[in-house]
Amino acid sequence: MTAIKSSELLTNDDGSIFHLHLHPEELADDIFLVGDPGRVESIASHFETIELKKSNREFYTITGRYQGHRFTVLSTGIGPDNIDIVINELDALANIDLHAREIKPTGRTLNIVRIGTSGSVQADIPVGAFVISEKSIGCDGVLRFYDRQESVCDSEFEEAFIQACQWTPFAARPYVVTADETLVGRLHTEGQTFKGVTLTAVGFYGPQGRVLRLPLAMPNINDRISAFCYQGYRVTNYEMESAAITGLCNLLGHRATTICLIIANRIQGDASADYHSRMEQLIRYTLDQMTNNR
Repeated sequence: MTAIKSSELLTNDDGSIFHLHLHPEELADDIFLVGDPGRVESIASHFETIELKKSNREFYTITGRYQGHRFTVLSTGIGPDNIDIVINELDALANIDLHAREIKPTGRTLNIVRIGTSGSVQADIPVGAFVISEKSIGCDGVLRFYDRQESVCDSEFEEAFIQACQWTPFAARPYVVTADETLVGRLHTEGQTFKGVTLTAVGFYGPQGRVLRLPLAMPNINDRISAFCYQGYRVTNYEMESAAITGLCNLLGHRATTICLIIANRIQGDASADYHSRMEQLIRYTLDQMTNNR
């Protein structure tokens, strides 16, 4: 087996993976990803035991146990570019011998759940709701850099979205990926959570249809997104990481989905400035669902 070049698989002097500064044994099979490093502590505050805390740049990791089950919680920072780093390095920890620089004959399958904040694009999904991503539409382009991406993408869904939303050809071509059904089932509770399609934007302002001083290349895009429906699926919410997580995990053989707290409703014009108590409820809910529905 040919060793992976050191220029392709970067490690630190202590043998840890380059950006995350983790060793394979420090990573649990069940992983929570969050954007905000401060939210790592919020989740880990529920752990009975802590075995590891490591921090490098925006990547902060805590591994510990909740009701006897081992979890890793890791901050990614904002945006799909960081997700490309995080998912590839998590996979390397699980499936590559970092010392020999060789792919392991038998690797690990990770369960990865993003816990985040989001904006609703449907009038009936209010501020404070919990939304689980059954599918995600990526407008970031990250997955398009990888071979076989078409094997995990729904090209007919993509084309329907592009046509209905009058998507500009100058932006990255949207891709549609499906979350792991088992994880979605573990997280969903009828009457307590919504399920739908999450749109992953490459930015917060123009890419999510916000206008401050710069006009948009696709005026009224949110009205078209809100009205779009394909085979019973509608776009429920905006955020900035879900599609890249799901798409890369699908290619690499890991399980992934996203659960978000709605902190703004783009159709109604509502927003919550103080959503922290509701986020705490989402954290506890997700921990319990992932622990009890195994």
